[in-house]
Amino acid sequence: MKSNSTLHILNKAPEHPRHKTCTQALTPSDTLVLIENGVLSVAGNHLDAPCKLYVLKADTDARGLEASSEDITTINYDELVQLTTKHAKIISW
Repeated sequence: MKSNSTLHILNKAPEHPRHKTCTQALTPSDTLVLIENGVLSVAGNHLDAPCKLYVLKADTDARGLEASSEDITTINYDELVQLTTKHAKIISW
C-alpha cells in the first residue's frame, strides 16, 4: 500500500536555492532522502527536517561523511528503490 505522503529526493548542496525550497516544502508526514551533494547537509547541520530523513550511503562514503544524528537513517540503493515503491508522490529536487 502506498503512502499519501511525499518522498522528496534532494541532490542539491545546502547553498543551492533548490535546497532551501525543498526543505521549506517538507511536512511531518513526508520522507526526505539526501543523495549526491545533498548529503553535504549532514556535515554542517544544515538541515532541520520535520520528517523522516535518510541519506544514501554510497554518497556519504564518497564524500567521507557519516550521518551525525540518530534521526538520520543511512540506506543503500535497494532501500531507496523500496522507498520509491511506498510513496504515491515523488519529487526530485
